[in-house]
Amino acid sequence: MLVRKRRTERSRRRENDVNELLAPREHHGMTPAIGAGPGPGCAAVVSVDGLYQRAADGLPCWVSDSAGGRRVLPVHRWLGGAGSNAADRAVDRALLQACTGPTLDLGCGPGRLTGALTARGIPALGVDISAAAVRMTIRRGGMALHQDIFAPLPGLGSWAQVLLADGNIGIGGDPTRVLRRARQLLGPDGIVLVELDPPSTGVRRERLRLETERAVGAWFPWARVGTEAAADLAAEAGLRLLNVTELHGRFITRMKLA
Repeated sequence: MLVRKRRTERSRRRENDVNELLAPREHHGMTPAIGAGPGPGCAAVVSVDGLYQRAADGLPCWVSDSAGGRRVLPVHRWLGGAGSNAADRAVDRALLQACTGPTLDLGCGPGRLTGALTARGIPALGVDISAAAVRMTIRRGGMALHQDIFAPLPGLGSWAQVLLADGNIGIGGDPTRVLRRARQLLGPDGIVLVELDPPSTGVRRERLRLETERAVGAWFPWARVGTEAAADLAAEAGLRLLNVTELHGRFITRMKLA
């Protein structure tokens, strides 16, 4: 009975935190890998969460596809801070400046954007299926839920901005479903901010897995979306493409309710 009471109290505190986050307030303003990946003797198999933590700890990490390709995982960009380069920090600043109200960061990773928004006084909530990523976000001072983006989430239909940075439109291998989910979460005048792949990418659906020198993760579905496919995908999801901006070779698009 005591354990059940404590769990209920924790759930109530979380609900209160999210309600406070959404309360109105005044605001002021993958390249080809070179070198060795997992060798033929590699036998260790760990969870995606474990691999994420290993990569965040500085171990080399790749993402491989089922066709045999392998790309360097941009962990330094995801972590942000001193480990990222000037171009990545400039793109982050542009994303942050576009967030002027309560922001939901879908697939927040280690929370560089969620944490930075919180530090700026912008209410922000990260969502990620990686417990390690959620812990990192909280350590940055941000709020985050260890949750699938398609599971029930707070603030349905009320978020001012929904972030899909770092190619997270590809989650689950179904970009239209991801955009429809973002549309459900968005407020009437809200904006979806989506990072896309370069032109001529089209829509590429893949099966990927994360790898370090000594360990591999399970296969998972993903998709890559080029800028030329954004308008059609937005329309399928009930959204309207506003514009696409290129910054340091990366592409950010803004969408709103159609």
